[in-house]
Amino acid sequence: MVIVIKQLLTRQSVQFQLALRCISTQSLRFARLAEVGKLEAPKIQGKYDTGQLFLHRVFGYRGVVLFPWLARVYDRDIPKTQVTSQPIKQEVDAGAETPSGNVGKEVKGTTQTFYQVLIDSRDCPYIRAQTEAVTFLGNQDSSKSLYAIPGLDYVAHEDILPYSSGEKTPLHHELFDKFLAYQPERDPPFEPQDTLRAWQRKNHPWLELSDVHKETTEGIRITVIPFYMGCRETPAASVYWWRYCIRLENLGEMTVQLRERHWRIFSLSGTLETVRGRGVVGQEPVLSPRLPAFQYSSHVSLQAPSGHMWGTFRLEREDGHTFDCRIPPFSLESKPEDGGGTTPPEENA
Repeated sequence: MVIVIKQLLTRQSVQFQLALRCISTQSLRFARLAEVGKLEAPKIQGKYDTGQLFLHRVFGYRGVVLFPWLARVYDRDIPKTQVTSQPIKQEVDAGAETPSGNVGKEVKGTTQTFYQVLIDSRDCPYIRAQTEAVTFLGNQDSSKSLYAIPGLDYVAHEDILPYSSGEKTPLHHELFDKFLAYQPERDPPFEPQDTLRAWQRKNHPWLELSDVHKETTEGIRITVIPFYMGCRETPAASVYWWRYCIRLENLGEMTVQLRERHWRIFSLSGTLETVRGRGVVGQEPVLSPRLPAFQYSSHVSLQAPSGHMWGTFRLEREDGHTFDCRIPPFSLESKPEDGGGTTPPEENA
């Protein structure tokens, strides 16, 4: 079990040793703490370099930075007067009525840094987030396959808690030694290998993070990151696939549980689909002050190269009160590099 000790993490001194790895057999009664490294001061400005070790601020897992992405972040909680960087207009279809009643609302976006990272395989079983794979359909080297990459995540700059370690292989992941080489004279002491550069260059269109959408309802923060997976050609039609990653975070003090989801999916072909169901990915996660966040991924397909989605989550507080939490509308856009692929996963919304 990975535990983030908040009082320790809020201290800025690099002298504090991290006692954040909690190894559990069956319950916390049998847990023990072990040192994994030394906490470093988070960067207020600038980017973290390839090879930087870190703890995830929300989920607590150990990871390593592979490379940064610049993403357009559309935050519906920020008043227009607070948007100071180069604004980016988010286009929302004028005919799409969002759950909040905002039809065609213009949201200003800002450019922020996210990182593609590897997750320590020892922590994966204990994270309240899906870590099994990032999937994409791509015409890679003329092959048509569904690609799955285990233990890969995208992390916002503010969620990086950097630390250092004296170990040559401090992270357990099958790609760690293939992507990074230990160089003790460097800071951080891991440099990218040619295999990492080649992998990034080859798979760039399929791994690229472009847009991030955020909105808060009654203290529940929803973050959505859509990814274009590719196009599957069939004799009857072209089917375009997207993956979307959603994080729910409870910013309040009262425990809530996700009960239902309600999606509206609009396609450029003119169709409007409604999807309702219990929970998400077969779960009804509880968001408490101790475990405030849950993250999952799903897939959606359209018979058109673009569209958009929006919806609500029905949540229930511990006092029995239920309310609808808005999922910010987000665009589904294809890319010209689309290729073919095998049958994608069956989950849809």
